Amino acid sequence: MEQRLSLVTLGISDLDRARKFYEDMGWKTGAKVADDVVFFQAGGIVVSLWGRDKLAEDSAVTDGGGWGGVALAYNTRSTEEVDEVIEQARAAGATIGREPGDTFYGGYSGIFIDPDGHPWEVSHNPSWTVEEDGSVTLPE
Repeated sequence: MEQRLSLVTLGISDLDRARKFYEDMGWKTGAKVADDVVFFQAGGIVVSLWGRDKLAEDSAVTDGGGWGGVALAYNTRSTEEVDEVIEQARAAGATIGREPGDTFYGGYSGIFIDPDGHPWEVSHNPSWTVEEDGSVTLPE
């Protein structure tokens, strides 16, 4: 298996609400209104929104309804961009789990939680490079 990730699917309870949230965040999709899954190209991977019940069944797991132990992250090129993205999420209807601030690793981050409870860390890590295409390069 190659060391890469191709797709992240977020289990959601209301597809229309979730789609509107991500579109309000500036994400674009080619999905039709009647589609039961929405795909977004996100750099080199795809993020999809799909009914939580359908995702659990397809993944051969039981949905206990709680947090699944996964957090998503969006790395920025500056601390100012962290603030901008958190404000954009707030305007789109996210809950702000943690206001932006300094981190233990010398960076700066905040957390927003989408309407279905998926936490997103918005972070500037001065040791990481965010390339022009949005990919992240770790230090050697």
